[in-house]
Amino acid sequence: MSSTREIRRRIRSVKNIAKVTKAMETVAASKMRKAQQQVLATRPYAEKSLEVLTFLARLRRSNAAEQPLLQQRPVKKVGVLLITGDRGLAGAYNNNIIRKTAAQIREWEASPDVQVNLVTVGRKGRDWMLRHGPPLRAEFTGLSDRPSSNDVAPVASILIEDFVDGEFDAVYMAYTNFHSTLQQEPVIKQLLPIIPAQPTRPMAADYIFEPDPQAVLSEVLRGLTELQILQAVYDAIASEQSARMVAMRSATDAANDLIGDLTLSYNKARQEAITKELLDIVGGSSALTTNGN
Repeated sequence: MSSTREIRRRIRSVKNIAKVTKAMETVAASKMRKAQQQVLATRPYAEKSLEVLTFLARLRRSNAAEQPLLQQRPVKKVGVLLITGDRGLAGAYNNNIIRKTAAQIREWEASPDVQVNLVTVGRKGRDWMLRHGPPLRAEFTGLSDRPSSNDVAPVASILIEDFVDGEFDAVYMAYTNFHSTLQQEPVIKQLLPIIPAQPTRPMAADYIFEPDPQAVLSEVLRGLTELQILQAVYDAIASEQSARMVAMRSATDAANDLIGDLTLSYNKARQEAITKELLDIVGGSSALTTNGN
């Protein structure tokens, strides 16, 4: 059994770790609440924007077929936007989305005619893909916890321009969709070309566009694409902070359980030492008594 001094040292060490993980849990919980409010507030707007796009793209006078972001062509070059965190200590959050993306990339690359390039947001995805993944087209790190459209504009610009220029035939987003504090789902979603869903309501009469249909729809399509990226980033941030809070809570609970086990071991070791000392004292007293007689 370890000495009482060694056990005391381990107890102090584990207590310090428990304090750190508890502090990280508190910080993550605060960020998580803000991120949840952010993603839930913007999600209806993103969904309604997609519905508006579906309507506009199906109007006869919109000439949607001429829009570059709606053009479908044989897929030989795939662009993937991978969204992960900059830091670890978030449980399996980063590993789950990286593993899912890597599996999908292997499926694409199984065809000899398909080439995959990556745009990464977050250090964890970037570092893993640099070692094991396809070439990186661009990388972005250090995104704030409350990003705006200005923060994702460079990301959207690269993806849109590369698609329009024919560098990509299709663009996908890989991110973690936020459902609740305990449930986050890694998803891979097609971003470009935009495929309007079937309308849920009867089509209304056609409209007159000013200044012209091409200009209006072009701005709507680009704005929608940027909005979808921003919403994916919001989902990823909320998922990351939720995963980190849960991971730090589990770490704190494990540290407290270990402290209890170490305290029990310390008490047993101390009791054993005291018993041994008492036996030595009793043995020495008995020896003195025998010698005195």
